[in-house]
Amino acid sequence: MMAARALIEGRKHAPESLGRVLVLGLGKSGRAAAGYLAPLLGGRVQELCVMAGAPGEDACAFAEGLRSLGARVEFGSEQVKGAFDLCIASPGIPQFSAFYESAAAASTEIVSEVEFAWRESAQDARWVAVTGTNGKTTTVALAAHVLRAAGLAAKAVGNIGDTCLEAVAAGDVQVYVAEVSSYQLASTALFAPDVAVILNVTPDHLSWHQGFEAYAAAKLRVLANLPAVPGSVAVLDATDDVVRRTVRALRAQTPAERGFSYVPVGTAAGLAGDMRAACGSDNAAFLGEDGTLRVAWGGREHDLVRACDLQIKGEHNVANALCAASAALALGVDARTVSHALAGFAPLEHRLEPCGCVAGVRCVNDSKATNVDATLKALAAFDDVRPVVLLGGRDKGTDLAPLVQAARCHAKAVVCFGEAARRFASAFQPTQSADAAAVCGAPSSPSKPSSRTEVRHALGSPSISGTGETLADSGSTGELLVLRAGHLEDALDAALSVASAGDVVLLSPACASFDEFGSFEERGRAFKALVDARAQRAGK
Repeated sequence: MMAARALIEGRKHAPESLGRVLVLGLGKSGRAAAGYLAPLLGGRVQELCVMAGAPGEDACAFAEGLRSLGARVEFGSEQVKGAFDLCIASPGIPQFSAFYESAAAASTEIVSEVEFAWRESAQDARWVAVTGTNGKTTTVALAAHVLRAAGLAAKAVGNIGDTCLEAVAAGDVQVYVAEVSSYQLASTALFAPDVAVILNVTPDHLSWHQGFEAYAAAKLRVLANLPAVPGSVAVLDATDDVVRRTVRALRAQTPAERGFSYVPVGTAAGLAGDMRAACGSDNAAFLGEDGTLRVAWGGREHDLVRACDLQIKGEHNVANALCAASAALALGVDARTVSHALAGFAPLEHRLEPCGCVAGVRCVNDSKATNVDATLKALAAFDDVRPVVLLGGRDKGTDLAPLVQAARCHAKAVVCFGEAARRFASAFQPTQSADAAAVCGAPSSPSKPSSRTEVRHALGSPSISGTGETLADSGSTGELLVLRAGHLEDALDAALSVASAGDVVLLSPACASFDEFGSFEERGRAFKALVDARAQRAGK
């Protein structure tokens, strides 16, 4: 086993000899691993084998560079032959796939790139690991921003920016603030951050994990090794049901049994809840009655910035800010620095990002909302206006009932588009129940019958291409107008056609992007380009 090998002094857990190493996949993390390991051939690495997927042009060029250093690169095959001391698996390869299982059978140990990077990092380096279904990137970027404001060499890594291993190789980081996915955490063994943040755990990536329980367990693995790190802290969003159960379990343990401190953020009652009052927690982060973010940590209550002074909007971003602030305070940053840095943090691309105005209609790019829970949070962020929401893309097959209810409560209209258009539009067709109306705070009344409306945009009728769907296939469900469109461009035009000056058109799809785009980033940038083109045509 690797744990029994002689270790390099001054690193977390780096063996002097890595032996025979297998890298699965040649995506972003696979390239980082292979690029780090190939120069070690003839020294710490006895043999390096990379098993990649399809031989694209870029992948083949990268492979040639590896081969020139003595590595073996194979494309296409998913049957691992030979024996390896260590396998580093890319997150795109599911644990239950035949490829992963073949690699695991051929390897003494199989880990993720995050795990390997942590092992190779300097002994005195500190790690903040952020996981959760939604909000990871914003929280990581915000925490790194706060830490840099305190004068620390902090870097946002993982699924944001450089891979963890690229940052470790650079050697100029004091604090790694890592966005870690369930895919990566599922293949960790020794990974032990100084601060672990769990934002929320709601259904996502269920096919990869083969069920919600395995998905949740992968997220919670970020806490597994905290007792090995002196002074380690867990920051836990207690407004989330799954995370709150973890808080209760930690509360039932003695400090000695637990082995680390924890900061619960909010309570079952919401972000205004103080877990000290709710269940006697030593620490707590919450939103005060006066709208001030507060963190009780180390025997002191720290008043931070007011929620209305944050540039990132919505209750979910208040939670993200409380989590980032708690992590920074746990690492010793003073409250004044935390407060100023929180107020100076601007929205990230594709996350409730204002992206232009068309004839007085504000457009917002929330393409990163690739699941229902993320879209629910986006809808709740618009308390001063009812947006026209673009929903669709590649369907993840999750329950749409909460989305339908939230849209009826918060939206003016929805436009369902892409592969998911038919199922999403169908979900809005049942008549609105009295229970749903009561939840929204509206009087119970019979739903209006569906009507068919021809939709045209002021700049010209949008065209439909490729799907055979008709933009005229629309209906009114209660107070909510429901439209269908073929593609993103058609959906934007449909939304603009029913929006008035002062309204908001919100792209928050609740779906993956892969029906029409290669990534949520590509989808978001396409949306911004479409908005810009229509703004120019409208003259403003």
